[in-house]
Amino acid sequence: MTLDRRTLLRGAGAAAAGAAVLPTAGRSARAQAAANTIRIAVLTDMSGTYRDVTGPIEVACVRQAAAEFAGRGFDIDVIFADNQNKPDVGSNITRQWFDRDGVDAVVDGGASSVALAVNEIVREKNKVFLNSSSATSDLTGKACSPNTVHWTYDTWMLAHSTGAATVRAGGDTWYFITADYAFGHALERDTANFVRAQGGRVLGSVRTPFPGTTDFSSFLLQAQASGAKVIGLANAGSDTLNCIKQAAEFGLTRRGIRLASLLMFMPDVHALGLATTQGLICSETFYWDLNDRTRAFTNRVRPRVGDVPLCMNHAGGYASVLHYLKAVADMGVAAAKADGRAVVERMKAMPTDDDGFGPGRIREDGRKLHPAYLFEVKRPEESRGPFDYYKLLQTTPGEEAFRPLNEGGCSLVRA
Repeated sequence: MTLDRRTLLRGAGAAAAGAAVLPTAGRSARAQAAANTIRIAVLTDMSGTYRDVTGPIEVACVRQAAAEFAGRGFDIDVIFADNQNKPDVGSNITRQWFDRDGVDAVVDGGASSVALAVNEIVREKNKVFLNSSSATSDLTGKACSPNTVHWTYDTWMLAHSTGAATVRAGGDTWYFITADYAFGHALERDTANFVRAQGGRVLGSVRTPFPGTTDFSSFLLQAQASGAKVIGLANAGSDTLNCIKQAAEFGLTRRGIRLASLLMFMPDVHALGLATTQGLICSETFYWDLNDRTRAFTNRVRPRVGDVPLCMNHAGGYASVLHYLKAVADMGVAAAKADGRAVVERMKAMPTDDDGFGPGRIREDGRKLHPAYLFEVKRPEESRGPFDYYKLLQTTPGEEAFRPLNEGGCSLVRA
């Protein structure tokens, strides 16, 4: 749902004209309805690199949470817009939502550069930011906000789970291919720290323009020339897919070079196929076939999303909105609409529990805690059916999966 300036002006003019002739009783009824409606806006990638791992499927999952919470004494409205992975676009949409459209909470965020910009606007406007897909760990570090909850995963968790495991398995020299924006920088930084802490070495890195890079051949050849045992892919979405496909075309893995996909989602595995991705390891905090609860959530949302692979971002949109609505119901709609910071405080005070992630909690810095899972992609002959792609290698408890509270530099954390 992208809006150009002309459309916005037409819409504003129509709204003004309508308001001029609306009877007093009509205005009163509309105001009363708005006062009893929680408006949730999903700011996501509907058309670009991250569409399949966020986008329309995450919007459907947010609407699933709203539907499950219906009938609790207030109305819930879910809207969405395409952030185009551009901070200026995301910022403009967010300001319009708050200033004109009566939005109470923004969900998703998308690219980390977008999320960091939106994070500051939400704090300024005292609304709520439920970050379900942006990765930078700075959102609970130097950029932490009393109005933001960082739900699904972050770069520290990915580096801790995937990066450290790769070094322990013998991959002790690394070269990074890094998306040149906040997410890629943070993922390379956090992974490099773990590589060195495990006794490994970083031999070099190259940063690729984002968005818009499709040919990674020269970057892969630079990585090969470094002599590193591991090429760390500090990117996501179609960038990761292109890197893996082009590495296979060059035969890098046949030469003994290991690819470490530091952020790979179930839709990525599905797009590439098991023949290409078999043996790769990745970390997610949700897998549809993990347990009875994750299967139950998947079965409930399937009519909305169709026969597509689900990943942790999709579940994160659902779960974060469900917990937010619990906090709204607990404190009352009027109070929740008036003070986003107070809503986040209530969310932190309430234990979390949902079918996507199970029980958990939200820390003082806004970090949502739940287990992280290290998976290996199955060989084609191991798969028993649609989307049966992962083997569980390791589970890291929620209290250990994310950066220690006292190491992030968040101003909300008292010494």
